[in-house]
Amino acid sequence: MKELFFYPLSVTEMRKSEKEKMLSGEVYNSRDPELLERYHIARELLLEFNQMNSRNVGRKSEILHELLGEIGEGVWIEAPFFCDYGENIRLGKNTFLNFNCLLLDDNLISIGKNGLIGPNVQVYTAYHPLAAKERIIADPEERYLTQTKPVHIGDNVWIGGNTLIMPGVTIGSNVTIGAGSLVTKDIPENSLALGSPCKVMRQL
Repeated sequence: MKELFFYPLSVTEMRKSEKEKMLSGEVYNSRDPELLERYHIARELLLEFNQMNSRNVGRKSEILHELLGEIGEGVWIEAPFFCDYGENIRLGKNTFLNFNCLLLDDNLISIGKNGLIGPNVQVYTAYHPLAAKERIIADPEERYLTQTKPVHIGDNVWIGGNTLIMPGVTIGSNVTIGAGSLVTKDIPENSLALGSPCKVMRQL
């Protein structure tokens, strides 16, 4: 019988990329060359999208399909629109994003079908240690510690304007979030929630 030999993985083979660390919620270097390249691609696409004539629907759709990780039929995004990478954003069919939405997709941001996202809504996935002595580091390549958590928003959700959604939040389907809310915790489905911090007012 032939003897089998198992060789340990090299350090290089075992090492995760900064992108893999980012998406798994580990501390990562946001100035990694791979991440910066995608950042620049997204900025170029966003610049074209945000400056384009609103009548040029075909090209705007092409840009969104190139920019976003997944985009359902009937999605409509008003300019200006902003994101970090784009490729970590998933939008279900017929979802509408109003003017000046900001999706910081350092981790997955998923919004289901028939979403209504009001103007100036911001969704964050990145966060840092609270204490400055833990947040700021001497490494000139990194400068500060960053981690991420995904945000999931279900189907048929209406989020009022000027709402801020924090990292790690899940909003269930059929939810309405009142304008100007600060969403720091999960919101169960079929709820009306509002306030700062956002709280469930009643079932719908």
